[in-house]
Amino acid sequence: MRNLLIVLSFFLLAALASAQSQPQLNLMPMPASVQPGTGQLPINQSFSVAVTGNHDASLDREVQRFVAQLSRQTGFPFRPKSGVAPTLQIHADHGREAVQKLGEDESYELTVADSGAKLTAPTTLGVLRGLQTFLQLVQITPAGFAAPSVTIKDQPRFPWRGTLIDVSRHFIPIDVLKRNLDGMAAVKMNVLHWHLSDDQGFRVESKKFPKLTQMGSDGMFYTQGEISEFIAYAHDRGIRVMPEFDIPGHSQSWFLGYPELSSGSGPYTLEGGGMNPIMDPTRESTYKFLENFIAEMAKLFPDAYFHIGGDEVDGKQWDANPKIQEFIHAHGMKNNQDLQAYFNQRLQKIVAKNHKIMVGWDEILHPDLPKTIIVHSWRGQQSLAAAAKQGYSGLLSFGYYLDLMWPAARHYAIDPMSDAAATLTPQEKSLILGGESCQWAEWVTPENVDSHIWPRNAVIAERLWSPQEVKDVASMYARMNAVSLDLEWLGLTHRSARLHMLHRMAGSADISALRILADVVEPVKDYNRWSDTKGPIDFHAPLTRMIDAVSPESDTARHFSDLVQTFAQSGYKDQAAEAQIRMWLATWRDNDARLHPLLDQTSLLQEDAPLSQDLSALGAAGLQALDYLDKGQPAPDSWKTQQLGLIEQSKQPMADMLLMVVAPVQQLVEASAGQAPHN
Repeated sequence: MRNLLIVLSFFLLAALASAQSQPQLNLMPMPASVQPGTGQLPINQSFSVAVTGNHDASLDREVQRFVAQLSRQTGFPFRPKSGVAPTLQIHADHGREAVQKLGEDESYELTVADSGAKLTAPTTLGVLRGLQTFLQLVQITPAGFAAPSVTIKDQPRFPWRGTLIDVSRHFIPIDVLKRNLDGMAAVKMNVLHWHLSDDQGFRVESKKFPKLTQMGSDGMFYTQGEISEFIAYAHDRGIRVMPEFDIPGHSQSWFLGYPELSSGSGPYTLEGGGMNPIMDPTRESTYKFLENFIAEMAKLFPDAYFHIGGDEVDGKQWDANPKIQEFIHAHGMKNNQDLQAYFNQRLQKIVAKNHKIMVGWDEILHPDLPKTIIVHSWRGQQSLAAAAKQGYSGLLSFGYYLDLMWPAARHYAIDPMSDAAATLTPQEKSLILGGESCQWAEWVTPENVDSHIWPRNAVIAERLWSPQEVKDVASMYARMNAVSLDLEWLGLTHRSARLHMLHRMAGSADISALRILADVVEPVKDYNRWSDTKGPIDFHAPLTRMIDAVSPESDTARHFSDLVQTFAQSGYKDQAAEAQIRMWLATWRDNDARLHPLLDQTSLLQEDAPLSQDLSALGAAGLQALDYLDKGQPAPDSWKTQQLGLIEQSKQPMADMLLMVVAPVQQLVEASAGQAPHN
């Protein structure tokens, strides 16, 4: 079996190579301008760096990290030689802001020749971006490690390129967040949107209101010292940290310690329930509390932007509270939306008083709010465009929700300037600042959060950095796969953690058969996993099922589908493609016999037995279809009907997962039933 896997791997690599008809630089995001040269710059143990121009401690630390990262990637312990010209010369005209600002200059120029490389930038922030590009250029060659000769002139398309990480539903420790910051820096993202409170947990120490974490965090929160150190870590990597405290909805964790803030009577727990508790915006004491709280948080988080949430406000508690209804009528309001607008106006003044700019989800859009706020759209370009037409700056997260388990190509196709936003005037388009990917934490833990974010997050980073015309999907996948390997050198575990989880499920060192199944399934999409839950999600339950370990997108299924397309385009005559297709189908057909004993022996895998059986049946059906195609005679209608019935069954989710090779097998079956005889 080991030899078979080696052969399969060879064919998979061959398919990858053939997909790249022309050599390309494995850069992601793709720079704004790339001019290839001739020759290459050798990278050996004498590699060295010299810095001129603006020089500060932050840049020194970045250069040290860069050299350490290059050493890890190449395996070289660098020993520069005295009296020899530096391999890489760095020059920055100016330093960085002490608190990073939106729109700070991130441009750079990088020239690589066979005699040396030069990186120049207006600011040291641009140097940070250019060093990441240099790291991606270094590849192994027949002559050793080298960077190709090239001239790159680069700057971001959008100034705001962020990732939201929710730490409320499942707490994510600082060390895990730090390695994700390193990943963000590697692909030139510059904002961490830290979703710090929700119904399931309040995660920031407040010295003024200690019961927020004493009663609302299950003991899992960040101290103010940890937060300050984390923000400094992010700043060193050119990443701003914007906090989000979601109010007036999504606020149950506040009420355990301070029930007077609530519109209802409780009692409240972190386990949730269906009451959708919400803050009371009619009490002056609510605003007094928020004034003190926001003043404290504004000092802790130096970034100019402060996210107040404002989404999915369920007004049932407002409807059921006579005093709140009386307040609405007394103030001439028509509905709960007017009451939320009143709350947001009061809240915006508090935020502005603390020298911050308010950001909120697109539900906050209201003409009574000042044009200084930022509207963060999770509902689509329509609301993004509507905000811009009214003079509001905006961010797009619609299409970038990583927790929906979409394939990278689907995220890649979403552009902040497409659809409704494409019709905006140049002035209105300038109000669209960029976007953010979102990793909500209902179904992630510190163990698997990396694999839910990476490597797909890199293609969203490219969409927000690179020119709009950079959109070739085949190139994107090839470059994403290369960058995915590089990200593991940073300490991210999006590839390795999956293997550890499969070993746990198997209780065995031999997981080869389990991997074959895991490689062709994906989690159900959107929020379909919620449909199988009975009542509220148990956020204390272990996430140890196969769905928690498998990748959001199956590379094997995508490559197999490409092979079938190649075979079909040849009129089902491409023998090399057919040989590879047969190899995969035979492997899947035979895998259930190998895997079934293991499935019966471990409780963590028993629910996956039907998936394994269906994969085996699909393999057999595909092989039979190939036999009919080779003979040049149509498959019998009775056989086709039977196989299509199996295929329809295999399309249904099982154990909250989808078999991703169903469609290409169906294509083979249907082709075999309608194939004309060979001449």
